[in-house]
Amino acid sequence: MSPVSFKLAEMESWNRPPVVEPHGEGELLEIAMGPHHPSTHGVFRMDLALDGERVVKLKPVFGYLHRNHEKLGEGHSYLASMPFTDRLDYFCSLTNNWAYALAVEKLAAQDVPERAEYLRVILAELTRFQNHASAIGFLLQEMGASGTPLMYAFREREKILDLFEALTGARMMCNYMRFGGCRVDASEDWLKQTRKVVAGLPAFVDEFEAFLQTNEIVMARCQGMGILRPELAVNAGVTGPMLRATGVNYDLRKVDRYGIYDRFKFRVPLGEHGDIYDRYMVRMLEMRESIGILEQALKDVPGGPVMDPKAKIRNFRPKVGEAYGRIEAPKGELGFYLISDGTGNPYRYRVRPPSLINLTVLEDMCLGQNVADVVLIFGSVDIVLGEVDR
Repeated sequence: MSPVSFKLAEMESWNRPPVVEPHGEGELLEIAMGPHHPSTHGVFRMDLALDGERVVKLKPVFGYLHRNHEKLGEGHSYLASMPFTDRLDYFCSLTNNWAYALAVEKLAAQDVPERAEYLRVILAELTRFQNHASAIGFLLQEMGASGTPLMYAFREREKILDLFEALTGARMMCNYMRFGGCRVDASEDWLKQTRKVVAGLPAFVDEFEAFLQTNEIVMARCQGMGILRPELAVNAGVTGPMLRATGVNYDLRKVDRYGIYDRFKFRVPLGEHGDIYDRYMVRMLEMRESIGILEQALKDVPGGPVMDPKAKIRNFRPKVGEAYGRIEAPKGELGFYLISDGTGNPYRYRVRPPSLINLTVLEDMCLGQNVADVVLIFGSVDIVLGEVDR
């Protein structure tokens, strides 16, 4: 399917210079924003050098939340690491589960039943929807909104978290997927309730767009701000909505066709300018595409088991080898690299976190901007520190 693109009004601010030279020696002001700051989404710090109110240097500082995730993975069994993946991006535990399960399944050449594949897609798209809605709500709050957009987003997120709790027993740390399928089956009542929730999502997106898309403050604060060029995005390894907002048509659901995504019709929204507004709009349009995928998947969920009867959960010892499993997580490419030495623990366990990779271009997007805009640019990246620091 052809990608979705959209055009924004031309503004003089498109061509504002990327770097502002200081007026003279000794006039730079150095400040540290964080690590305990209401707009840094956790214990994250930005060291800024300012010429007046213009940013001339920015250094991201992270590591305050380091939890030794990868080394823990090498000291535990393959199964024992599944609940640890929940804590990477705690907004998106189910997609974390899927990426890790996919890597292990590649390592062990493990099949997955049809019904489990459908459930994985349904849960992944529900996760994408609530992540994007929350990210937009947080962005508007940082723009000075009183909190109403975030509460609207959280209202819909609550409905989705209720579905997660009913199926997995947990609202956020779901620990649901297994190598070869899913931990428990979804009842017909759960599928019926999910269809009801999905049927109400288009009205929410319409309401969100009506309030925000042409809002004068949103357009003035977001258009032309924090521009990321496609060449830099590709060279830096940026993925997800941030990359697609620059106009690069790259979505692993289309590229790798992992799971059963090749069975569903959906488009890939693209931006043109790579600014904050494009990143906002790409996420808004991806929410609509997720609704379309959910409607298709919920219509065709087959019967059958949710676990491959040949799958080994306990005493799981894959053959010697290596594998890399990746998915299109809500924030970008989430990958797990595993090396097996034939024992019950991975010899090497490595995570490719999109939040960390996308954060590496923060300085490039902020140079030449006002210090007040740095918070918005940072918010438009959409990171979770649990994934950045691991």
